[in-house]
Parts: sequence; C-alpha cells; structure tokens
Amino acid sequence: MIPQANPRASGFGLLALVLALLVPVTLLAIWFGLTLGGGAEAQTLADPGAVVRWGLPVLKGLLNLSMATAIGALALACYASAEGSAGFVRLRNLATAAASVWAVTGIGVLVFTYLSVTGQGISASDSFGAGLWLFATDISLGQAISWNLAIAALVAVLSAVVQRLTRAIFVAALAIGGLVPLALSGHAAGTTGHGMAVNALGLHLAGISLWVGGLVALLVAAPVLGDQIDKWLARYSQLALVAFLLVATSGVAAATLRLNNLNELFTTGYGQLVALKSLTLLLLGAAGAWLRLRVVGAARALPKLLLVELALMALATGLATALARTEPPKLSDLPASPTPAQILTGELLPAPLTPERWFTAGKLDLIWASVVVLAVGFYLVGVIKLHRRGDKWPVIRTVSWLGGMAMLAYITNGAINVYEPYLFSVHMIGHMMLTMGVATLLVPGAPVTLLLRTIAKRHDASMGLREWVLWAVHTPWARFVSHPIVAAINFASSLVVFYFTDLFAFATREHVGHEWMVLHFLMTGYLFVQSLIGVDPGPKTVAYPIRLMILIGTLAFHAFFGLALMQDGGLILADWFGAMGRTWGETPMADQKTGGAIAWGIGELPAAVITLIVSIQWAKADGRETKRLDRASDRRGNQDLEEYNKMLARLAERHK
Repeated sequence: MIPQANPRASGFGLLALVLALLVPVTLLAIWFGLTLGGGAEAQTLADPGAVVRWGLPVLKGLLNLSMATAIGALALACYASAEGSAGFVRLRNLATAAASVWAVTGIGVLVFTYLSVTGQGISASDSFGAGLWLFATDISLGQAISWNLAIAALVAVLSAVVQRLTRAIFVAALAIGGLVPLALSGHAAGTTGHGMAVNALGLHLAGISLWVGGLVALLVAAPVLGDQIDKWLARYSQLALVAFLLVATSGVAAATLRLNNLNELFTTGYGQLVALKSLTLLLLGAAGAWLRLRVVGAARALPKLLLVELALMALATGLATALARTEPPKLSDLPASPTPAQILTGELLPAPLTPERWFTAGKLDLIWASVVVLAVGFYLVGVIKLHRRGDKWPVIRTVSWLGGMAMLAYITNGAINVYEPYLFSVHMIGHMMLTMGVATLLVPGAPVTLLLRTIAKRHDASMGLREWVLWAVHTPWARFVSHPIVAAINFASSLVVFYFTDLFAFATREHVGHEWMVLHFLMTGYLFVQSLIGVDPGPKTVAYPIRLMILIGTLAFHAFFGLALMQDGGLILADWFGAMGRTWGETPMADQKTGGAIAWGIGELPAAVITLIVSIQWAKADGRETKRLDRASDRRGNQDLEEYNKMLARLAERHK
C-alpha cells in the first residue's frame, strides 16, 4: 500500500535543515579549496576583482548543488516512486524548485564568467550588454553556459507540470543532458586529451548528480514515505552504487590527465585538492555502505544519519568546485609550432600502422569502457543468479554477449580508436564492425530476456529497470523503428546520409559527434540484426523468406555504396584527411578507395552468420508447426488425412 500522506506536510522543516547543512559546508569547502589551490588569487592580466574571483566559484557551487538536486530528484522519482503518490509529488516539486535555482544561478555564472574572461566590471552601457550577448551566443564557453541555463529553465517548467512517470523520464533525461555543455567547457577543452577530459568530467558530473541529488531527494521525501522508506533506501542505494563507480573511475582518469606524477598529489595545491576530494569520496562510500547495512529498518534514525552522509557530500562538492578553478600542474596546451595533425585533432600523429600495432595500440574512451564493464558485469550477475536458483541459461548466449562486448571494447578503445581520425579505411572497419560484427554477437545474447528472467516484477505501481525496459520495447516508436523493413531502411540509408552530408564532418571534428556516431551505428546495427534473428521481446516479425530478402537487399546496398566510394574521384572530407600531414601509409585518395572496398566486402562474414541463423530458425519453426499439425490431427482421429485422401480419390475419378 502506497502512503498517500499530504505531500506538503512535515517536509519543509527537513528541507530547511538539509539546506542549512548543505550550503554552508559547501561554501566553506570552496573557500578552503580556493585558498589551498590558489584559485582565487589575482590574475596577472585583466583581473576582474575579488568579488568576481570569489563570487564565481560560489555561484558555480550553488549551481552544481541545485543542478544535482534537480537531476537526483527526477531520477529517484522515476526509479523509486509510484505515479501520483505523495513521494512522486514531493520529488516533482523539489525538482521544480531546484531547477529554478539552477536557472537563476546560471544567469549569475554567465555574467561572472564574462567578467572573469574580459576583466571588466559590470556596466549599464550598451557596449557591456553587446559584449555579454556576443559572449553568450558566439563564444564556445559562453554558449556552453547558455545551453546549460536554457536547459535549466526548461526543466523547471516541465517538472512543474509533469504528471506521469513515462513523461518524467524524458524530463530527467533532459536534465542530465544539461551536464553535456559543462563537460565540454571543462579543463583542457580543445587541447591534448580533450576527449578523455570531456568523458571523465561528464561521467563525474553524472555520478555526483545522481549520488548527491538522490540523497537530498530521499531526505526530502522521507516524511511522506511511511513504511516504504526502507524500499526507497534500497532503490536509492542501487543508483548510488552505480554513481560511486562512475565517480571513482572518472576521478582517477581526470587526475591522470592533470598530474605528471604521484608526488604532485602532495607537492602542488591542485594535487592536494585531488587527494582531499578523493579521501572524502572514499569516506562517503564507506559511510554510505555502513549506513545501509546497519540502519535499514530503523526509519526514525535514518534521516539523521543520512544528514551525516550529506555533509560529506557537501564537502566533496565544494572541493570539486574549487578544483575546477585551480590550475593543474600538467598543462596540455598545443606547442608554439603544432603539426597539422595536432591542429586538427589536438593529438600527436601516431606511429605508422603496422600489423603489431593492431594489437598493441590503444586509446581509452571512458564512456564506452564504462558501458562495456557495466554491461558485462550486470549480464554475468544475471546468469549467476539464474544458475543459483536452478534455471538454465545457454552458454552460447553468454559467450556471444561477451564476444560482442569484447569487440565493442576493441573498436572504442583499441587501435581503431587510435587510427580512425587519420585513416578513412580504419574508420570504415570500425563502422562495419559496429553495425554488423558487434550487433551479430550481441543480439543472440538476448539481454532483455535475461533481464526479465532475473529481475522480479514490482507490485507497488513504481517502475524499476524491468518495467522501464518493457515499456521502452513496447512503445509505438520502438515498434516502428524495430520493424524489419524500417530497421533495414534505417540501416542502409544511414550510409548515404552520414557520409554524404555534414554529419560526417561533425562526427569527425567534434567529440560529441564522435560519441553520437558510435551510438548511432551500434543501435542501427542492433535493431537491424534484432529484427532478423532476435529472440528478445519486440514487434511482430515478418516471414522468414522476407527476412532473407531484406538481408540480401541491404547487403546489396552496402555493395553499391562501397563501389561508389571506390569510383569516386573526389576525397571525402578533404580538409581533414587530406590535410593531416601523414607521411606513412596509403595516400588519402587510395585509402578512401580501400575504405570503399571494406564497406563492400567486410559484411560478408556477419551476413553469412545471420543467414545461417535465420535458416536454422526457419527450419525449427517449420518443425514446430509440423508437430503442432500432427498433434491436432491425432486429436481429430486423423480426420484431415482421411478427407485429403477422399479428395484425391474424387480427382482421380474425374480424370478416368
């Protein structure tokens, strides 16, 4: 039974207590961090003054707290609450208030950042307004802050009116999307290690937001939860565990980029802040685990104990805000005379691609590495859970899933990730492996089926992972894009749309574009293969002969695309591949023709595997249908066979 207590009752006092603890501790940590790291010291050129130097970190700290609260409230509402319950209403109201503060502080951050960059004071002159507008609309840093501000305002409006969980999930996704501009504008934007820095900061912000914001949301919702509080705590703990893993992994990656050696953890202000923040997060993780093991069931003591955890979170948030304003010891700016490759990619041109480099070269993509680790971990946990309760799960499915994840890890973190910015042929290998190779291995793994068999159904009208996955695969949009014909059209047309429009340039030059490209190719391939051989729940499939026709037609389109690349006399993205300054390997034009040949021929092996699987499924389906008809005939005493024989006899009589 879900408590339907008045959502306005007895919560404002606790919220005031949360704010009274959260804000001062955060501000104190910011002051300490800026003092230790020197982030608020006067600038040598165009110093904006003490008000801006100290005010900007404070505003950023408040923005981070309010943003995290909005994200955490929406995420917890979607994962723990029942639609229309007192808890859902309270978290929706909290998200609205937090997003409103997020938007207001975003305005302050925009203005103070402009003052910090230009070194001028606030003025009522037209030139000041014009300069601020130019900064917000034309300068990348100002654009990032403006996008974050706009998303905050939109989240505040939508949170106030959303009534259903299936709508709230989109508002939560939008709020998380507000982290992207901040990640793109963090340390080392546009310099060596930019991709790694963006990924690390993005994952760090996402983890902190779920962790801190979710805890604030849990405390605010606690007074109306009644005997549901233990259940909510367990659900928050699941989110917090994933968040902790993201924060720890991304924190290590970010520190590696910014520190030259471990000694700088103790000898530089930046390193000392990193060490203090890391220690705080470790204490926070240990405290959270201890509280959940010891306090579940003690509902009265829980809010007070969670406040202790919240104080540690506030301390870590303040240190992180100060860290963002502190200059790291390891600067990665481009040299005075960068090479063409450094100008275009921000990285040094790699060594020539030799056979052994296919196995030894690598460049970490933290987002996809995290996806692979989490996907493999959750899958194996599901398999182990099935075996422990005596259920069987085919070994071939597990092997197929692990093989697909290994291939995905290699494409996104191995030699392909190193060389695809410089060689079109390597890029095409990665594309074809994503759309055909990875998908052909992942689909037989049947992850949705495994999830449905291992995660228990909820009975309190809330939506957990099981319910959200079922909802997602049965939405009208999912049924449409998963239909075999639509999936085939999307799979084939993506080649032309991507490579012969500005999308290819966007995916090549921009880090966000690159990550989108990997996701798009992976999903289009997965949907296409799933429509042909998938066993997971989905839309009604077409007949087996039509599946084979779709497969043959799609592969023929790939062949025509490959031939078009081989015969094209112009270089695709000439100002990139043709201007890289690469002296080893094939010429850019010859390399493009090699890429066309790869697009033509590399899909043959996965296609043969898919054809074999479709044929086996067809034969099994025919066998099942034959057995069904035989059983039906036996139940009727072979009446249909006797009628068939009589019909043949009548035909024979007519032709005598």
